[in-house]
Amino acid sequence: MKRIITAVVLVATLGLTAWTLVNNKKEVEAKVYKPNPDQKVGVRTAVATLRRLTQENEFLGSFSPNREIEIRPQAGGQIVSLPIEEGQTVGAGRLIAKLDDEQLRYQIEGLMVTLEGYQNDLKRYETLVKGDATPAINLERTELSIRSTRAQIKQLQKQLANTTVTTPFAGIVTEKMVEKGSVVSVGAPIAKVTDISTLKLVVQVPEKAINQFRVGQSLPIVTEVYPDARFMGRVSMIAAQGDAAHNYPIEITVQNVGKNRLRAGMYGSIANTNNLKTQTLSVPRQAIVGSEKQPQVYVIEQGKAVLKSVGVGATTNEYYEITRGLKAGDQVVTSGQINLQNGTPVIAQ
Repeated sequence: MKRIITAVVLVATLGLTAWTLVNNKKEVEAKVYKPNPDQKVGVRTAVATLRRLTQENEFLGSFSPNREIEIRPQAGGQIVSLPIEEGQTVGAGRLIAKLDDEQLRYQIEGLMVTLEGYQNDLKRYETLVKGDATPAINLERTELSIRSTRAQIKQLQKQLANTTVTTPFAGIVTEKMVEKGSVVSVGAPIAKVTDISTLKLVVQVPEKAINQFRVGQSLPIVTEVYPDARFMGRVSMIAAQGDAAHNYPIEITVQNVGKNRLRAGMYGSIANTNNLKTQTLSVPRQAIVGSEKQPQVYVIEQGKAVLKSVGVGATTNEYYEITRGLKAGDQVVTSGQINLQNGTPVIAQ
């Protein structure tokens, strides 16, 4: 008897559960939104047209000086004159530093006296040799002594010239490493001179765009510090080897003249326009849906959105070239595709 009662209760419980589930399903279905198949969805559209496709690429870089050098003396000693200051403009051959040359002058003076004595001996030996009063070897030795002394004098004069340190080219003193009275050794840096009369804008160009440039090409340059000014540069170098990211450095030479003076380290950018296609069928980028391998567009036909597969070619920042699937004059959806299915009624807004 108990088994019968238990079975009845179990069956009743299962039935009640099934009824509850069915009832809940009906309530949920009643709450779910069911779109009206006749209701039109508002979309924005554009017309597929023939146009020339151009791609403007912008590349950012920084200016570097045309020439920059650390002035290093070829002689050592104490600095007795240092007539420069940082930020000073100097011309080519301008005195940077003068080293103490007193000892060298004394040595040259002593050798000049020695040379004079040898020259007097030479005159006497020449007379004596003619009269066979002395061997000719004395004359030869004196001539060799004169040549040796002259060579020593030239060597010291070269060292004397090296005590005067000058600029190899015109520029600006951007750094002064020593002060008057300092003792420097051969090759120790004294000052840095930077030439910014010409600047080089160095930009990194990716592999896919490197063929857009050529040596000698003129390009406009825009800077952040002078946004309203336009500078013209010339491509002076295109690297033969790129980095690990397949970027190639390009140098654009700029003449730094006029009131808007540029400085090394400033940012500059170039914009290069590349003509991709002429008179080709294209649509706005926003019209393309689907994946890159299977691009699609919604085309408005008789008031409905029809999903079509298309082929794409060249691309710009604004347009896709259409190689198949559309014709000129087709109206394509550019906004609102998320609310569309194939065949959804639409209205252009």
